[in-house]
Amino acid sequence: MRTRGYSVICALAVSLLIGTASVEAQQTNQSRILIHMKTSLAEDDAQICAVPNVAWAAVKAGHRVTILVDASAVTSVTKGFGFFRRLVGSESTALDRAGLPERERQSVSEQMGVPLEQVPHNYGEYFEILKRKLGVEIYGNRTMMLLYKIDLDRVATSITPVSLDRMVQLFSEADRIIVY
Repeated sequence: MRTRGYSVICALAVSLLIGTASVEAQQTNQSRILIHMKTSLAEDDAQICAVPNVAWAAVKAGHRVTILVDASAVTSVTKGFGFFRRLVGSESTALDRAGLPERERQSVSEQMGVPLEQVPHNYGEYFEILKRKLGVEIYGNRTMMLLYKIDLDRVATSITPVSLDRMVQLFSEADRIIVY
């Protein structure tokens, strides 16, 4: 009887250890990743265009992803930003006008395991997919928008303007921060 009781206790302990290891593995896999997007499309398209690819790959790997649009990058998510575009009443952002090269679309299709038809054609659409279909939270620095004299109603719908306090909170909650 004593041996049987000992075996049951050992089995329960092993089950508890395995369960704890499993929960720790899930928590490790569920890291909160903050992608800090600081560079405008006009300054360096290679940096800003890497953001959605990295975000999608991180979501696919099981991480919770937040994108923070900051510094000059706020101009790339604003409809009609710039003197000329404002004059003609442009209803698109720089990201909307930046098409994904076909090679990149094919590469993303292969790497993410989705049909080519499901890969966006431009970066504005890409951000919408990240937010609406993949659950990526996307915020923009409201103070920087005001410094660039951006009307908050002209910011892409996928971006939620936030205060500096909220930005600090995003940084402090992140397990990992990637800067572009």
